[in-house]
Amino acid sequence: MNYHIKNARIVNEGIILDGSVLVKDGMIEDIIALVRETTTDEYPGYRVIDAGGKFLIPGVIDDQVHFREPGLTQKADIYTESRAAVAGGITSFMEMPNTIPNTLTQDLLEEKYRIGAEKSLANYSFYMGASNDNLDEVIKTNPEKVCGIKVFMGSSTGNMLVDNPDTLKGIFRDAPALVAVHCEDEVIIQNNLKIFREQYGEDIPIHQHPNIRNAEACYKSSALAVELAEKYGTRLHVLHLTTAREMALFRNDIPLMDKKITSEVCVHHLWFSAKDYDEKGTFIKWNPAIKTEDDRNALFDALLDNRLDVIATDHAPHTLLEKNNTYFKAPSGGPLVQHSLVAMMEFYRQGKIPMERIVEKMCHAPATCFGVQQRGYIRKGYFADLVIVDPGNPWEVNRDNIFYKCGWSPFDGTTFNSKVLYTFVNGNLVYDNGKFDESTRGQRLLFEH
Repeated sequence: MNYHIKNARIVNEGIILDGSVLVKDGMIEDIIALVRETTTDEYPGYRVIDAGGKFLIPGVIDDQVHFREPGLTQKADIYTESRAAVAGGITSFMEMPNTIPNTLTQDLLEEKYRIGAEKSLANYSFYMGASNDNLDEVIKTNPEKVCGIKVFMGSSTGNMLVDNPDTLKGIFRDAPALVAVHCEDEVIIQNNLKIFREQYGEDIPIHQHPNIRNAEACYKSSALAVELAEKYGTRLHVLHLTTAREMALFRNDIPLMDKKITSEVCVHHLWFSAKDYDEKGTFIKWNPAIKTEDDRNALFDALLDNRLDVIATDHAPHTLLEKNNTYFKAPSGGPLVQHSLVAMMEFYRQGKIPMERIVEKMCHAPATCFGVQQRGYIRKGYFADLVIVDPGNPWEVNRDNIFYKCGWSPFDGTTFNSKVLYTFVNGNLVYDNGKFDESTRGQRLLFEH
């Protein structure tokens, strides 16, 4: 079906334009500035969607999610989490390799793409995973069809901690695609764990999490990644940064398209701080840890001055039974894709960030950083990945309106003042005011380099 989206406030490429967008055969056919009222009859054969003055933005591209399939589907799967994603305005995602089995061979990687093609309501890409002993598989990665190579320079599941210096050098030297890194120094973390275990035994208070996985561990690892990337000319993307000190590692004096080293912040590290552990407990236990209010403020400053390039989620669901546990038994991670855009729009409502910058960091910048073909912008000839969001439509997060398979959210009980109304994926109206059209599937993302 073709669409005429009219009476929209189009947020795109640094401006807000009152106008209409025409969608034909899955693509953006035209963008029309509002110089006069348009009528239904002007575009026969197009279904009219009246945005009613609401924001129309490009679909959000989330460059870091864990959708848990294969092997961990009791927590989540590609169908359920892509469904939650489009309800939150995310039209494309890039999923991590620490599933079971770990995605450490090209055959296992292609199996995930097969699952994505079968099940995902959103567009998809999957990272190739690195370990201490699969460099031969890593270098086979096709940068035109795969978003990047994921390196855990810190704790991970299975065989995915890369702590061999020679292997790290080999990855940074020979990687044919973008290298995305989780940066925490394992030696520092283990030393801290020993200290706190001696003090508390097995019952470490959750508020000590940021002291165990501390700023020193983050900075040491991030600095090493940047050092290796500068030495070997690697295209590096540093995921989920959390500390004020790390911000000095990143530049804002060159355009994003010219950066070889880029950076990411996640919504939960902008929203929560260490003071929230007493209320939220293990439900805000993430790796890297949520840290101090000063760190959170520094992240926000760096986001606004372009040292931080991308906003993502690190969506990583666990069951309620798993999370409702003691420090050592509760896994790290939480679900976010359904609520990331509306959470950022609370900051817009508070005057902390312009709407244009939210779109830049959640839509444009991921497309630019990863070289995503024909997505992330509202441009003629681009795929019609589009979202209509109402900035004045309050609703409260509760178990009845959560789409995650795990059934909970760290935002339980939070009132958001914005609501996603419509989500188009490749020109298909997949989400319409709480209802899903599951007759189509998303597409595999392709990349330019």
